[in-house]
Amino acid sequence: MCLGIPAKVIEVRRDEGLGLVEGKVDFAGVQKQVNLSFTPEVEVGNYVVIHVGFAISILDEKEALTTLDYLREIGEINEIDAAREQPPT
Repeated sequence: MCLGIPAKVIEVRRDEGLGLVEGKVDFAGVQKQVNLSFTPEVEVGNYVVIHVGFAISILDEKEALTTLDYLREIGEINEIDAAREQPPT
């Protein structure tokens, strides 16, 4: 099953020439570089749903935090927690 995970946007970079929007998001303490081009209006502090390295939608903070709580309850956040403990590659 594929799952989109909510993450908080902590950095946004726009390449106006190419129309690309990239940035960094935080998944419960794990930071990753992602493509934000599908959500070009995104700003730092927004929550987005990430699927295979792309932000596919913006969601409000309450909905994002509720979803993260549900993922913790069913054990899916454990993978994120484990990734946070791994040394950077």
